[in-house]
Amino acid sequence: MAETAPLFLEILLILGGGIVAGTLFKRIGLGTILGYLFAGIVMGPILRLVQHGQDEILHIGELGVVFLLFIIGLELKLSRLWALRRQIFGLGLAQVVVTGGILTLALALILPGWNAAVVIGFGLALSSTAFALQLLEESGEINLRFGQTSFSILLFQDLAIVPLLAILPVLAPGVDDGAGFDPWAMARSVGALVALVAAGRYLINPLFRVLANSGAREVMIAAALFVVLASALLMGLAGFSMAMGAFIAGVLLAESSYRHELEANIDPFRGLLLGLFFIAVGLTLDLSVITENAWIVLLGAPALMAAKAAILYPLCRLFGESHAVALRTALVLPQGGEFAFVLFSAATASAILDGATGSILVSIVTLSMALTPLADGLARRLTPDEERPDEMVEDFSGADQSDVLMIGFSRFGQMAAQVMLSSGLEMTIIDSSAERIRAAGRFGFRIYFGSGLRRSVLEAAGIRQVKIVAVCTNKPEITNAIVDLIHSEFPNVSIFARSYDRNHSLSLRERGVTFELRETLESALRFGGKTLETLGVERDEAMRIVEDVRRRDAERLALQEARSAGTGSTVLGRGRVSPEPLVKPKEGGARTRQPRGAAPAHLAAAAGEDRPAEAP
Repeated sequence: MAETAPLFLEILLILGGGIVAGTLFKRIGLGTILGYLFAGIVMGPILRLVQHGQDEILHIGELGVVFLLFIIGLELKLSRLWALRRQIFGLGLAQVVVTGGILTLALALILPGWNAAVVIGFGLALSSTAFALQLLEESGEINLRFGQTSFSILLFQDLAIVPLLAILPVLAPGVDDGAGFDPWAMARSVGALVALVAAGRYLINPLFRVLANSGAREVMIAAALFVVLASALLMGLAGFSMAMGAFIAGVLLAESSYRHELEANIDPFRGLLLGLFFIAVGLTLDLSVITENAWIVLLGAPALMAAKAAILYPLCRLFGESHAVALRTALVLPQGGEFAFVLFSAATASAILDGATGSILVSIVTLSMALTPLADGLARRLTPDEERPDEMVEDFSGADQSDVLMIGFSRFGQMAAQVMLSSGLEMTIIDSSAERIRAAGRFGFRIYFGSGLRRSVLEAAGIRQVKIVAVCTNKPEITNAIVDLIHSEFPNVSIFARSYDRNHSLSLRERGVTFELRETLESALRFGGKTLETLGVERDEAMRIVEDVRRRDAERLALQEARSAGTGSTVLGRGRVSPEPLVKPKEGGARTRQPRGAAPAHLAAAAGEDRPAEAP
């Protein structure tokens, strides 16, 4: 026990430091990434509280990137990847080749050998998948146009690490030009990829079906971890990055009926291990190297970021992106990446780089990572509100097998969704406000961008499979147009609609909705009932009064519906009814209530009594 005590103490220090720094930096608006980095720097190079196993901690933390890529893969169908092919293999390829080429040429003027310049130039051209995706996930901007562009570039960079590692033996000193190519290694890599695709299509789904029938939740969690780690290990042994293997496994399971279960099981490990990765980056930072080569590191990191951003911005514009999208993308991906650590370590082992150069490069990459949130904040300030990239991608991957399709996620829809989600229902929610989707994404909601006025969007959102469509849009004219479209194109779907007022309720009823509710009715009744209780009315009596008003209001609405039936007046906007009180005030301002058991208000009005009143 005494031998393991220091290890447990270091684990507690890492957890405690991460909790304190992550919470503090999140509260002051700098984000958890900088908090974890700060915690690692304080516990490692500054206070030296954690002095053992920093490299091992970094390797374990890299599993967070693996899990992150798996979850991203789960949310992407093959059709979606095909739709992004121009950004992945066009813009992504251009970014790696152009950035790596320019940096290589610049470094060749400084360094004595071109071999080192190639490794350093293309290593620094790669960006940090962990940092960039974590920033996009935290801000809920992964589905924005610039978020998808950034993701496409990062995905190609993950692919690019494979050939970059493969050419190291060719660049190593004392090796013949043709000695680095191994056809068997190439065949092994292709075979592993084919095996993973085959297993994903024909083995994993039946496996999870058997495990789900067992009813053991811990077995499902273990199976989810096994699938991710086994896929990552297979691709790692085949020469690919482990993160790439996990991403492929996620894509293959994107259409599985167990996708949501897998995501729920993996997500806690993803968050914990990503935090550990950022702490480990701080722990491995060599402050002595920064001190001895301060001017190189402190000038090199900003210069690297400026150069990469200056290259990526015109490339994005060349591929048709707007100024706002190009600027945000350029300033989200200017840092060095975690794969640079792998490439530089392998290059040092191959004698292409010396140890001191490798340490300086790692320090530059680490500092550029730490500056990334600041660069992203600068991009937000430089992009005017009217130019911000609010255009979102209509990506409906995963929008299937839902019981309810909700259109509109403003305050009314948010409260209604809470009720339905609490019952365990599967919901698909679409909204046309990018800002609302970003806000909801920060709280874990999966909202799809799209307009309910478009038939193609409704089709993609799975309207033919759902049992109910809940139309919760704000404006009555928008609600009416959506209801008309659904009735015309999907006549067998039940429609529940949010109504603006009494006239809108009559209009929706004439349009044939299954259920409608005025947005203020129930809250006003509850408000009035609570007021009665506060004024001394017994709770049961107050509830009876509220129920009596609700009943008479419904009877009045039904009578008005019958009077306008077949005339089309409410649909066309003619013959609007005027709200009248269910209880008419006495002269002099005194109040009275219609006695319980009396004839309904509309019958009293028909008999020539004083016409009572109705809710708006």
